[in-house]
Amino acid sequence: MISFEDVSVTYPDEERPALDHVDLKIGEGELALVIGPTGAGKSTLLRSVNGLVPHFSGGRLTGRVLVEGRSTADHRPRDLADVVGFVGQDPDASFVADIVEDELAYGMENLGLGAATMRRRVEDVLDILNLHPLRQRTITTLSGGQRQRVAIGAVLTAAPRLLVLDEPTSSLDPISAEEVLAALSRLVHDQGVTILVAEHRLERIVHAADVIVYVPASGAGVRSGPPAEILAHSAVAPPIVRLAQLAGWDPVPLSVRDARRVAPGLRSRLSDRPPDDDRPGPGGPALATVRRLSARYGRLLALEDVDLALGAGEVTAVMGRNGAGKSTLLRYLVGLRAPQQGTVTVADRQPSSLRPAQAARIVGLVPQDPASLLGADTVGAECADADHDADLPAGATRATLERLMPELSDDIHPRDLSEGQRLALALAIVLAPAPPLILLDEPTRGLDYTAKARLTALLRTLAAEGHAIVIATHDVELVAEAADRVVVLADGELISDGPTRDVVCHSPGLAPQVARILAPAPWLTVAEVASALPTAGPVGDRSHV
Repeated sequence: MISFEDVSVTYPDEERPALDHVDLKIGEGELALVIGPTGAGKSTLLRSVNGLVPHFSGGRLTGRVLVEGRSTADHRPRDLADVVGFVGQDPDASFVADIVEDELAYGMENLGLGAATMRRRVEDVLDILNLHPLRQRTITTLSGGQRQRVAIGAVLTAAPRLLVLDEPTSSLDPISAEEVLAALSRLVHDQGVTILVAEHRLERIVHAADVIVYVPASGAGVRSGPPAEILAHSAVAPPIVRLAQLAGWDPVPLSVRDARRVAPGLRSRLSDRPPDDDRPGPGGPALATVRRLSARYGRLLALEDVDLALGAGEVTAVMGRNGAGKSTLLRYLVGLRAPQQGTVTVADRQPSSLRPAQAARIVGLVPQDPASLLGADTVGAECADADHDADLPAGATRATLERLMPELSDDIHPRDLSEGQRLALALAIVLAPAPPLILLDEPTRGLDYTAKARLTALLRTLAAEGHAIVIATHDVELVAEAADRVVVLADGELISDGPTRDVVCHSPGLAPQVARILAPAPWLTVAEVASALPTAGPVGDRSHV
């Protein structure tokens, strides 16, 4: 189905290839998962499959990429549209219609399909991706996760034989992600569709993969093989694999179900060692308060009578389904919207009444689209501009970026960065001035596990210095590692608010992998388990593997 034959890709003005001498074959009807560090070249590999590289990216591609026997050197993306459906990291960039149903039909109109066929396929995709309630909604009113599902649906209606997806679940809540992945699995197993997907949240998808393609940081030495075999020796691995390595389970289980089957011995060893919760208790004095806040988008009720106090020194995760009101709450906290009902105060001031420069001194927001914060020609210029705008010492933003992603060059143009690298740059711009209240909207999209660990460490440091940090996220593993407190929204209402362990361990949709494997004991992370065990030898029970 897909064949890479000694493929190298070098972008304009770059000396080092993004991909270097790649040989790879993906068979028909396989779900191939592409993994690797942030910025390693995963998106380049995906975009080479439908000709976006090099026809639109520029640069030089040597070797040969074949898709169903067609060479991408001789076929531009439009020539491969009947075979390859592509969904990039930024779904908004692909939309051409205003209404969801019209967007789903647009690609089929270009292919000249009949009205009856178009109607049937639209209905099928609405059901597969649970988009039926949104069919008449304007796309601009949808949450990030909802827009992601629409982008996938718009590709599916063209019935391609190959789907290429770049982080398709990164903006989805856990339940919606499971629905999308279940739909993709049905396409693979029931219809023989080949799927090539890049993801950083491996805990969501690795159990469904037939093969893993590992792209090292250098873009050279790309290898593929059975998931357990590749992950057993990979620096990029989900918590279930790291727990298996700690426990000595062989072979490595890739699903929670399989891990629970081999975990009795580990659970027994931990039974008299409850988690040592070293997370701080309730935060200090409230830096921000929300009182009786309600918000609407037309007829849609986004928030309803929300009361919330955010204390100094506390990391609060705001969770909930797509469209629950998480991003809306952050917009009010940063002052992008003025309350029509209720009040919002930050450091005893109303952020919506302040000029942008004044508001930035007390609250900073990293939005879901980090590119909206970037406007300079190089990474170095972005950092220098941020220092100037925030009246920081020269080099302060660059120093923050070093703590998140130290390998990022000053000379690169922000548009040439991967999604994760752009996010790291935007995070540095907002975090460097260290405003009292820091808001992050889906801050781990595009970040590998190492980059997430660096982000967690930085957030913990800022919290220890007295900042209040709010993370709106679907990343349950980040919450398990970083958050002191979890607030859950549902249809605009605040339905749960408490310590992280109390909230997530009792929720099937919010529990991290370790909690699900070791339930009913409320363990959150592999590090917690490791600290509770003696250091001598593995603790596994291999007889159940």
